[in-house]
Amino acid sequence: MNTSDGIRSLEPQAVWNNFADLNAVPRASKKESRVIEFMRRFGEGLGLKTTVDAIGNVVIYKPATKGMENRPTVVLQSHLDMVHQKNAGTQFDFDSEGIRSLIDGEWVKADGTTLGADNGIGVASAMALLQSKDIAHPALEALFTIDEETGMTGAKGLDETLLHGKILLNLDSEEDDELTIGCAGGIDTNTRMSYAEEPPVAGGQAYKIHILGLKGGHSGLDIHLGRGNANKLMTRLLYRSTQTLGLRIASMDGGSLRNAIPREALAVVVVPAAGKKAFLDEFNKRKADILKEYHTIEPDMAIALEENPLPPKVMNAPDQDRALNALYAVPNGVFRMSPDIPGLVETSTSLARVIIRDGVFTTQSLQRSSIESGKTDVISAVRAAFEAVGAEVENSGSYPGRAPNAESDILKVMVGLYEQLFGKNPSVAACHAGLECGIISEHYPGMDMISFGPTIRHPHSPDEKVHVASVGKFWKYLVAALEQIPENS
Repeated sequence: MNTSDGIRSLEPQAVWNNFADLNAVPRASKKESRVIEFMRRFGEGLGLKTTVDAIGNVVIYKPATKGMENRPTVVLQSHLDMVHQKNAGTQFDFDSEGIRSLIDGEWVKADGTTLGADNGIGVASAMALLQSKDIAHPALEALFTIDEETGMTGAKGLDETLLHGKILLNLDSEEDDELTIGCAGGIDTNTRMSYAEEPPVAGGQAYKIHILGLKGGHSGLDIHLGRGNANKLMTRLLYRSTQTLGLRIASMDGGSLRNAIPREALAVVVVPAAGKKAFLDEFNKRKADILKEYHTIEPDMAIALEENPLPPKVMNAPDQDRALNALYAVPNGVFRMSPDIPGLVETSTSLARVIIRDGVFTTQSLQRSSIESGKTDVISAVRAAFEAVGAEVENSGSYPGRAPNAESDILKVMVGLYEQLFGKNPSVAACHAGLECGIISEHYPGMDMISFGPTIRHPHSPDEKVHVASVGKFWKYLVAALEQIPENS
């Protein structure tokens, strides 16, 4: 493996150098002040008009090159924020350190953290076009939005006077042979239930249970892969023992981010001394079952059990039953496949976060659907599981999907160009993830949009990686696309 600045030698260097510069700037969702200032200085340093709107989105304007003045203005759109996740054993401070990139064969990844290729490669490519002196292009409006990963508040709050382009190229897809013409909408469901605490049983034995090593990933793009959800698996480990062996939960903490499949969960439990052997037998049997079931999909999953000091408080039995019943009953994963687009997940839900601590039981989940009625249906299913046990349920952060437009003019251009450049047809599809296109189209009705990008694997997890050759392919395609934009009619 090559480390540090090794990626600067990769081709196209203009893209990789910008990606390295961008990755030196901490840019977590809702903590984008440094990267906003980075982009403002970048645009102004090029002598280009640069605007930062009230919410923090950055727009950099570049005039058309000679001979391209009669082409429609093109918006290049990417988001500045990235998902911050790291492996449990990785020492890294996202608030102060830049991402440590590695070249690993045909891929670039990071050292135990997310890489930020989602959507850093798109940002870096737009930066390279803004810097370029020899690439033909129409007038460009490079839109860099904030907070895409935790609510799309940048796109939602976009100043509607900033853009004049008629075509938007969203650089936030993750298969280099795919053109995305539709995306899913989403909404968050947050729940809260207070519970009574009491001292643990006298002479009880406490244990710490840790599920780790799951692949995790993007809760939209990867939801159909059947990966383990650490919160659901922990519930499965605890459920029967609470009913038959008197197990009591002192605390539980599972998952980390609302839009990532949870990779780890930790629980502290207490069992009566008399039930210790029965609990260990039951636990080991259930552990073996889970590891066997998930061996192919999750070969690195580990389920660890160790003795723990006795905690001062545990959940009382009735409230614990209510919490575990809700966690077991709530749907998770694919809710419905699209009947119209083969292989497309239409509706899904992901139980992203579970916390049981200090008398409060909370959860956070994310529901997605390409149709509003499907989103309403899955929200109701999740709500029902928690309201049935008396939890408070609140929905927030709703954003729309975007219906596919097979008659899009820019789609026709992009399909023909892909065939010309690469000798085969691209895949034209909708994706089960939230793209900002749906929200931006509400601000700018009639703007023709399409999304494409390089090949990225395992976004939103420390296994995230981007295929080096696909970045070159994506860059070639993007540059050629700008040259092919037809003249205004």
